Amino acid sequence: MIQPANLSFSHFFFYFYFYLPSVTDEDNSQHVNNDVSKTDLSDGKQEPSCASEKCDTTKDCGPTEDTQDDVESQNLMDCGPACGLDESVPEGSVSNQAQTHSSNGQISERPNSPAPHLVESTCPTEDTPNPKPLLSLSLPERGGNMSTDVEMLSPDSPVCETKLTNNSADKDHDSSVCEEESGFGSELSVKDSDSGCSAKESVPLAAVGTQDAEVAECSGPSDMSQELTGGQSTDILKNDSEPCHREPQAWLGTPINDLNRMPQCAPPLNHLKAADDHTITIRTDRLREGELPVPYPSKFRDAWDDVSVKMPCSEKNLFPLDTEDGGVQSRWELIQTALHRGFKSCLDVRDAILRYNTVHAKRWDFTALNLLCTESLDDDEVKMLFETILPAMVDLALSAPRLCTMPIPLLKSQVNHSLTLSQEQIACLLANAFFCTFPRRNSRKSEYGNYPEINFYRLFEGSSSRKIEKLRTLLCYFRRVRETKPKGLVTFTRQALHSFPNWERSQTQLTRLHITCKGTIEDDGYGMLQVDFANRFVGGGVTGHGLVQEEIRFIINPELIVSRLFTEALEYNECLIITGTEQYSKYSGYAESYKWKESCKDEIPRDDWQRKCTEIVAIDALKFRHFLEQFLPEKMTRDLNKAYCGFFRNTTNRKHLSAVATGNWGCGAFGGDTRLKALIQLMAAAEAGRDVAYFTFGDAELMKDVHKMHTFLTERHVTVGRLYTLLNQYASLECKNCRTTRPDVSLYHFIYKNVSSPATADALDSAKDSGMSPATSDSH
Repeated sequence: MIQPANLSFSHFFFYFYFYLPSVTDEDNSQHVNNDVSKTDLSDGKQEPSCASEKCDTTKDCGPTEDTQDDVESQNLMDCGPACGLDESVPEGSVSNQAQTHSSNGQISERPNSPAPHLVESTCPTEDTPNPKPLLSLSLPERGGNMSTDVEMLSPDSPVCETKLTNNSADKDHDSSVCEEESGFGSELSVKDSDSGCSAKESVPLAAVGTQDAEVAECSGPSDMSQELTGGQSTDILKNDSEPCHREPQAWLGTPINDLNRMPQCAPPLNHLKAADDHTITIRTDRLREGELPVPYPSKFRDAWDDVSVKMPCSEKNLFPLDTEDGGVQSRWELIQTALHRGFKSCLDVRDAILRYNTVHAKRWDFTALNLLCTESLDDDEVKMLFETILPAMVDLALSAPRLCTMPIPLLKSQVNHSLTLSQEQIACLLANAFFCTFPRRNSRKSEYGNYPEINFYRLFEGSSSRKIEKLRTLLCYFRRVRETKPKGLVTFTRQALHSFPNWERSQTQLTRLHITCKGTIEDDGYGMLQVDFANRFVGGGVTGHGLVQEEIRFIINPELIVSRLFTEALEYNECLIITGTEQYSKYSGYAESYKWKESCKDEIPRDDWQRKCTEIVAIDALKFRHFLEQFLPEKMTRDLNKAYCGFFRNTTNRKHLSAVATGNWGCGAFGGDTRLKALIQLMAAAEAGRDVAYFTFGDAELMKDVHKMHTFLTERHVTVGRLYTLLNQYASLECKNCRTTRPDVSLYHFIYKNVSSPATADALDSAKDSGMSPATSDSH
């Protein structure tokens, strides 16, 4: 019998017109069932699948996604939270690449190399669109295949769709079963079994080239289906001359694996040793891989001055006695007595904290902590919290005189200085922050008024779900460090630059760009310089109500929070560089929709100083109330200098610099224009000698616009200096006398029009004559 699937269209037409009418209804039904492989043509959509099966080569494997919750405006979307995509791409597009799915469905490509790298993420077993995680404080008996690295299925990440045409045939797709560890917050019923959810491994179509991919749509939260281009493909109509349908390619520009990452790009480190501009609080001569760092010096050195952190265990930390004759007592002794009493409820925690913070007894509120214990945790979890985790935190806090023996220097304004602490020392300091023991840090009127808050008292107040989820995330960290003491180091570097490039005369060309509407900085930008969209008080509202990009990064990498203890507010020419923090949690959502998901095992390799190869730079953008304000030359120059300060490294050969992993810095609540901020960061990165991986967090239009502009500028060899001039021209010609909230001519349209225009020089002269000359590089 002739098989319809092997016919050309003309034969197919002939076959149905002349052969099928002679077949009985029964034979016809049997034939269709056998040869069409039960293809559903009813709605033109591919049936979703989340089974760990091998896809049949005659079918397209459709993506599966969770129902999305409503989230805050995409203009505030700084963190690119997670969604679960079942991605399938033909083999052979790129070879020798290992991929995993990032927290929001982006394929995270990791090149095979001798150096260790992140393992494949795994996903939770929730069957409902928005499952409520149960906080399992009990630790499961670990099986041989148990993993702590879990994939998150987020309700917040939009779906980017791509239409791709290519003549290659579809190949088989392998699938892998996701594994889940029951941790702080996992389902109690899942102890020693693997989950049934699968994450399909796939290969990005890097070999196809961006010219073959057209980004068709990036749907918002209400549109959760990915349509197959041109309807569903069937065996009857498919032949070798027709394009086959691929999974979306939601990136443009340079393949992300072509960009530099640490540790592969980094040169060998010099031997770790203390210097005038580098304080090290451990014995460097006894630093060994896999061993706990030894504190230095061996005995506690007290310092109660203006250049060091005032420690709770200092003998000068005194508490006034409430007696007729007055007098004082050691506050540290009072802290020890209060915390050693033990806890049976959150009220006991409150009473202990207030015993040595009596002046705040009527003002501090512990509602969030109470709701965590009474509504979020079940009985077994509450029992473990009060019998195991909190007592371990008390021991950790009270070990300060043994662990934190060296005075911790304040990273003061305009002073370049580095501080290297052990992860164990950081855990001790954070336990003290949780119990609010740091003296002189509860009021803006103290000598620490220009420093961020460090004591956690504001995290305990109010009934916001944000704070409850933050507490769950932080308690996951304390559970983990109780279970296994961390053995690495973390370095905090305050960098102040006092001279900047002459932007107007720069002859530097733009560097390479990878831009995507999927993925996250922390997952897909691993090994790169990762940008923290910072507040000038680093950490922003992490110990309060805030829960956007910076705060989320600080609670999933809690060792970042300790920077608030010693980092003075950043000035216009400063940044904070943090190297070595570890990620302990996975999450979904953003702001009000933020949810702690699972414990995360961070597989990032360590460098020779035993620091995780995770480098984060905190840079604070200006905040604008009015759209046009940001186009003032001095404002653009200020943010250009700030980004350059974060990206610049004085002692490193540029070939050893990792790419910058960034996104919509200074946008959202800060009021910045995404397209202007993208150009500013591209210019700063080029001058600093770095490539850029840019995450638009679901905005496919921004991805296309920035990539098109970058291609236009690089093809025409437009220098950073000329682009800087064009920005100032735009401010003078389009923004200065604008009577509406936004100019009639967009920035990118202006650049396209003027790059090839012979009147560019005349326009610049006109800008200078109008009084809006380019700002000097030291403006702030």
